[in-house]
Amino acid sequence: MDFIRNFPFFCIVLALSTGVISSVLKPKAAKALSFSLISLSILASLGVLIYTVQTGEAFVYMMGHFPAPWGNEIRAGVMEGVMALFFSVIMLLSLLGGEKYLKVDIEEPKQNLYFVLVDLLLSSLLALVYTNDLFTAYVFVEINTIAAGGLIMIRSNGHSMLAATKYMIMSLLGSGLLLIGITLQYDLTGHLLMSNIQESVGELAAHGAYTVPLTVIIGLISGGIAIKSALFPFHTWLSDAYGFSTASSAAILSSLVSKAYIFLLIKIVYRVIGTEVFWSSKITNVFFVLGVAGMLFGSVSAIKERDMRRMIAFSSVAQIGYIYMGLGFGTQLGVTAAVFHIFSHAATKSMLFVACRGLSEVSGNKKDFSNLKGAGFRNKIAGVAFTVGALSMVGVPLFAGFISKLYLTSAALETMSVKMEVALIVLAISTILNALYFIRAVISIYTPRNEKYRDAAFKPGVTFCAGMVCFILINFALGLASNPLIKAIELGLRMFS
Repeated sequence: MDFIRNFPFFCIVLALSTGVISSVLKPKAAKALSFSLISLSILASLGVLIYTVQTGEAFVYMMGHFPAPWGNEIRAGVMEGVMALFFSVIMLLSLLGGEKYLKVDIEEPKQNLYFVLVDLLLSSLLALVYTNDLFTAYVFVEINTIAAGGLIMIRSNGHSMLAATKYMIMSLLGSGLLLIGITLQYDLTGHLLMSNIQESVGELAAHGAYTVPLTVIIGLISGGIAIKSALFPFHTWLSDAYGFSTASSAAILSSLVSKAYIFLLIKIVYRVIGTEVFWSSKITNVFFVLGVAGMLFGSVSAIKERDMRRMIAFSSVAQIGYIYMGLGFGTQLGVTAAVFHIFSHAATKSMLFVACRGLSEVSGNKKDFSNLKGAGFRNKIAGVAFTVGALSMVGVPLFAGFISKLYLTSAALETMSVKMEVALIVLAISTILNALYFIRAVISIYTPRNEKYRDAAFKPGVTFCAGMVCFILINFALGLASNPLIKAIELGLRMFS
């Protein structure tokens, strides 16, 4: 069983190696290799999760068996196992659902390069989940940034190039702030391993030393990650990046990339700075204010949109606001609710983007509501998947989004402060706004058929149907049987501490 401790390292290195190998393969071979890699990552992550649940404790893997500061460390517990498993599953389903559209959206000579980027992105996601070293996290943040930028611009049209440029400008600004924060932290503590940094920060806080520099470090790191995860008002790149990329890219970017940064922030809160020091810095108040502002602004922007993909993209601004509001409560329950919403939003938003592409395909590749009328009849599985995702985003019972809002409400009630009142009011308003634009979209795709796009011979494809069905089942599973996941999150957070 101890051999399982090698799995996180193997997955990261294999993903990097597969990216290199795929660069010289033909598109079909590169696709097969990437799908095999992701499937292997799912099995390995499941093994890590089962192992850590059975042992009841996290484990540390020293690469090369060299201790710090010469070596590097990987740490895996229940939280890491759950997150790595979920990220791998969502990536596989996003690629399955959007596979048929890759051939349409990407020139054939570049199709193998798409899977190179996917492999690099998977390696960075797994490294951000497992790493126990802050500088290693920064290195893979940059790999993640480059791979994500490539996924946006690989369509090679004017819109995608501009979207990728906006993304890179904002993302590199966030990376710069993160690097400055890490540099100042190293100057203050002399450590890069997360556990060692936490000990040093705890000693400084106990003696009341370097309070101002420590607060500046927390602010820089938090600000950098907030920019990279598109927290309001740093979301300006998001709508174009999601709206003009391929279906699989939009699904992966919205559900995984921004969530990996938020997960890194949670690791920093618990394993680098320490919850007491972080929450006492009052940075959580900034998270709370920007989170609730994003919930409202994102929803209002989505209502104004007539392009369905951009509407879904602006909805992500609101959903990221939900996560940061949960973190902004500064409580264990608030973080639990925020982490669950990461899973809920990842499973739902990726389904919405892929389903939207399926609806667009049977509507002359148009994305505006007027041309999407009746698309739910023309592509039935896409219509059902979009409806399930829309109801989940609104927070209807039986779906994943309802559990998210239920736990966020519970976390708000626990605070017993002005945050409680603001959070409950904004949650209610945001839910109403969500209903306005998502129910409008559902009604639109199920209005009487648009005869000019009628195509009785249309077949959605096996992989598309398989992806949609799996997404729907995951959404219902999170909505009807959320307790095991909630318990895993709570156990994982305790292991963090």
